[in-house]
Amino acid sequence: MATPLLEARDLVKTFELVGETVRAVDHVSLTIQRGEFVAIMGASGSGKSTFMNMIGCLDTPTAGQLLVDGIDVATLSGDALAEIRNRKIGFVFQQFNLLARTSAVDNVAVPLIYAGVGAAERRARATATLTELGLGERLRNSPAKLSGGQQQRVAIARALVTEPLMLLADEPTGALDSRTSHDIMALFQSLNSRGITIILVTHEADIAEYAKRRVLFSDGRIVEDGPVTARKGAAN
Repeated sequence: MATPLLEARDLVKTFELVGETVRAVDHVSLTIQRGEFVAIMGASGSGKSTFMNMIGCLDTPTAGQLLVDGIDVATLSGDALAEIRNRKIGFVFQQFNLLARTSAVDNVAVPLIYAGVGAAERRARATATLTELGLGERLRNSPAKLSGGQQQRVAIARALVTEPLMLLADEPTGALDSRTSHDIMALFQSLNSRGITIILVTHEADIAEYAKRRVLFSDGRIVEDGPVTARKGAAN
C-alpha cells in the first residue's frame, strides 16, 4: 500500500490564554492520500486553521505525530523543515500576499530563489506556470494592475512553480466575488485532475462542494469525514 501523503496521528495543539489552557486541536487523527481534494470546514474557532498550520509545518503540535510523505516532521531540523515547506508544500492564502511593486513573473519566481534555482531557469519556470494558468500576457504586470482573480492565479502559480506534492489553500476565495470564486475553484479542480493533492480550508459550504472529500471540525475535533456527494463543477 502506498505511503500516505499526509498522516496526522492524535495531534494536539494547546495555547495558554489568561492563565487558561485552550485546546485548539484535540486529539485529531487524519490520513490524506496522494491525489485527494479535501475541504476542511468548520466555524471560526473550530481548530481548522490551527490544524492547517500544523500540517503545513508552520506550527508545531503540542502532542501527537505528523508525517509528511512518510517523514516524521518532529525529527527534522529547522533547515529540513524549511526545505519540506519549500519543496513539498505550496501555500495559497486569502489575501494573495504578493509583493506589491514586483511583476507577476517575479512574484512567482520567489520560491525558486530559496530553492537555489538559477535566474534564467527561475524566469522560464515562472513564465511557463503563469502561461499555463492563463496569465501569459500579464507577466510584467504588478498586482495593482491585476484583478482579484488574476492576483489569486498569480498566487496559485507561485505555489505551483516548485512542483510541490500538495497545495494548502486557506480560504482562497474569501476576498473574491462569487463568479471569480467559481473560476478559481474550477482551476483547483483542474489541477487536482492532473494528480495534484489539494487541501482547502473554508467556512463556505458551496466552496467545499468543489472538493471530493469534506472534513468538518468542531471544538478542535473532527466530527464528520466523508465524500462530497453533490460536487460542483465536476459534472458540468
